[in-house]
Amino acid sequence: MLLNSDIPDIVAQVRAQFHAALPAKLGIAVSGGGDSTALMHILANCFEPGQVELSVATVDHGLRAGSADEARDVAAQAGSLGIAHQTLRWEGWDGTGNLQDQARRARYRLLSEWAKSESIAVIALGHTADDQAETVIMRLIRAAGVTGLSGMPVRRTLHGVTIFRPLLGTTRDDLRDFLRLNKISWVDDPSNDDERFDRIKVRRALEVLAPLGLTSQALSQVAQNMTQAREALDWYSFLAARDLVTIVGGDVVLCLRKFRTLPDEVARRLFMQALMWISGSEYPPRRTPLVDAVNKVRLGEPTTLSGCRVVRQAHSIWICREYNAVRRKHVACGEVWDGRWQLSGGDGAGCEVRPLGQRGLRMAPGWRDTGRPNAALTASPSVWRGDDLVAAPLAGLANGWTAELVGGGEEFYASLLSH
Repeated sequence: MLLNSDIPDIVAQVRAQFHAALPAKLGIAVSGGGDSTALMHILANCFEPGQVELSVATVDHGLRAGSADEARDVAAQAGSLGIAHQTLRWEGWDGTGNLQDQARRARYRLLSEWAKSESIAVIALGHTADDQAETVIMRLIRAAGVTGLSGMPVRRTLHGVTIFRPLLGTTRDDLRDFLRLNKISWVDDPSNDDERFDRIKVRRALEVLAPLGLTSQALSQVAQNMTQAREALDWYSFLAARDLVTIVGGDVVLCLRKFRTLPDEVARRLFMQALMWISGSEYPPRRTPLVDAVNKVRLGEPTTLSGCRVVRQAHSIWICREYNAVRRKHVACGEVWDGRWQLSGGDGAGCEVRPLGQRGLRMAPGWRDTGRPNAALTASPSVWRGDDLVAAPLAGLANGWTAELVGGGEEFYASLLSH
């Protein structure tokens, strides 16, 4: 399709955001709404023939009449552009909880699973400058800090796939003009006018604030400024971690004296990332309990947060997994346990991997020689055959088994720069 020559800049702006090494395959999430539909047509005209293989996916949440028809319309438009299309259906909502949050999480999960199945490393999303502005306002309402006010990142890794938002510098109105000039149809989601949702209330408020200069573009610039500040803080946190953190058996061990001297924001960020790395959580704990926990750490007091235990041992603080968070996690030998550990080397016939616990610890007489706290070892992986402990490598009872941390300890330091 040859786009209207009156608006070449939008295609050029998007094309400029791709690095010199183009992805072999690029996924596009298209709902049928104006923003994602425009993105599909823009990307279809971004590259030379054969440069990038495009694929489109539509998530049908099945929450309103007509959603299946909209997915078919997207499939037809994608087909007219020579792009393969797949509809991903969500059937996971049980009618309870925050619908928008659950739908959003399901959408990212389904898209990531689709991308992996198609060997697609990058998925493009149609978020705009207006979406970024709304996000900043919503986070401002929650008294967010630097990270929250940096808004949605242009790129991030989620479920092992790169999420790419090439339209964050483009307004919704510009995209609608693009669609009209090229006579491209789209569907307006009726929920975009439903003021029961906070995002729609914020959208209405921005219409009132725009004459004062608080526009989508201005708020998007705030997000960019905060992103630069966040990156500087991330770098300082990384350097601080290199100076005062040791990774021991998958635990994060802090030098208490040095941790106490860190600026509050750096201490908070370092501690938060330790919790997320150990627990495997996608989302950080809320700010108030996080700040309270950091204050306890500085006083050398024990605490529990985000499925992690924090205990003091001599002049160090150990951040380790909480036993209650993993006590029901049992996997067959050879499988990854708690998303972090791979146990191998021995005879796994009739065995399973599960947390050591206090009973298992009593069966590992040499655990004190490891130098690790009781709390850390009880939540560590071990091999069992029924009620018999076969091996607990991290507690000094190897019996031919080894416990390897998936990704290794260096992954923690890298996580300070990549979230």
